Order: sequence, then structure tokens, then C-alpha cells
Amino acid sequence: MIAAGHSRRPGGGAFYSAIQAARLGLRTLIVTQGSPPEIEALLEPYSGELSLHIIPAPATTTLQTSWSGAQRTQRVLAWAGAMAEEPAVDTGILHLAPIARETPRSWQGRVGFVGLTPQGLLRAWSKDDGVLSPAPLDSGRLPEHLNAIVLSKHEYSICEGRIPAPVIAVTAGAKPAEIFLPEEEVLTVEVPATGNPRDDLGAGDVFAAAFFVALFEGQDPAQAASFANAAAAIRIEGLGPGAIGDRAAIEARLRSA
Repeated sequence: MIAAGHSRRPGGGAFYSAIQAARLGLRTLIVTQGSPPEIEALLEPYSGELSLHIIPAPATTTLQTSWSGAQRTQRVLAWAGAMAEEPAVDTGILHLAPIARETPRSWQGRVGFVGLTPQGLLRAWSKDDGVLSPAPLDSGRLPEHLNAIVLSKHEYSICEGRIPAPVIAVTAGAKPAEIFLPEEEVLTVEVPATGNPRDDLGAGDVFAAAFFVALFEGQDPAQAASFANAAAAIRIEGLGPGAIGDRAAIEARLRSA
């Protein structure tokens, strides 16, 4: 959850990536931890697209985001804590999207593809004021098996490239994405131009969800990154979660590019 100014709204990688996966036609379940009434109320507008499994906790992870010019500061107002149980899942794609070092490294059940956006493993916060800041990779929180990882260029520099996965996508905003493959092969995938960027909140999570879905469906990494870039471009050109595109919109954007 994100608290911005005096307004409260759902946020985080799990939310934006789940919306994108649902609009690609996948049955989508968010597994999270926090206060069930609070989370259910925030996600009620999306109940037709998403299913929820909430592990009860005294608090829901809540961030406050503030801006000073182009400088963004985030503070942890409340933390649900590390997940108290291994989630039971039976799914084609499991996307682990920690906000603040809360996701487990193992689970129960059958999973076909495991993707990770490790942002929440690469930051810590001050106990005094709650300000989030970059931190070394918490390798002890990495899952035992991964198929693909998506992270920003800044996050990639923090972990110094030491992340184990067959496919690693590194995004850089409007600059080309880099796809790192086994045996040191690196692909460069251009980002489509956006005519009128309006809101980039969640764009990286949208990219990750579309990338993981495309890989799972059999696209090669370069094709999957192009598909994900188109999904992120659609998100950036609109406002809020309603701007996240469906499969037809993404494919049309790909054709136009």
C-alpha cells in the first residue's frame, strides 16, 4: 500500500503486476500480509480482476511518498513484517515482488515459472524516520529457484550483477533494456517512443509482469522484452491502474512500433 500526501491508494509491485497479468487474460491471485479489512477495502474496485489471499498481521505495509523537485523520498509508516508462513500455491507463474524484505524464499505447491522483481531486497529503512535508502542485496532472502529477474539499471548496480537467474532484464526508462542471458550474452531491446508521458508509477512492474507472461508462453527473451516495453509504454501514456493495457492493446502497440 502507498500513502501519498493525504490520499491512500494500493501500490507496490504485486498490485501493478497483478493487474497487468489479469488484463493479459491470466487468473490472478495476490498473496500478501497485513490487515484484511484494510487491504480488502483498498482493492475492492479491482475485485472483478483479482483474487486475494491475505495473511493476517497487525499492520499493513504502508509507504509515504513525497517529492522535492525531481527527488523522491519514501518513508515506511508501517510494516507488516516478513511473511509468517510459506504460501501454498498451484500456479503457472509465481511473481515475487517484495516491497520491504517481506516475501518468503520458499513456498508450498506446484509452480511452473518463478520471476522476481527484487526492489524490496535492495533497500532498508531508518528506525528513526523510516526513510528508505539503497542497501546491499539480501541474498538470504533470494528464492532457491528463479527463471527470470527484472530490475532497474540502478538496482542492478547495487547488486553488482550477482543475481542468479537464466534471464535478467535490466530496464533504464526510455533507454534500451538490456537482457542478460547465460554465457555472457547480452541483448539490447529498444523502448518505443511515448508521445505524451503522463504517469510512470508501476511501469516497471507492468514491464515485469508482461515479460514473465511472454517468457512463460514461449516467446524468446528479445520478443518478451519488446512485448513488455509496449505494455509499459501504454501504462506511461495514461493515468493510474486504469491505464494498464490488455493483450489487444499491447499487440496493437507492438504493430505500430
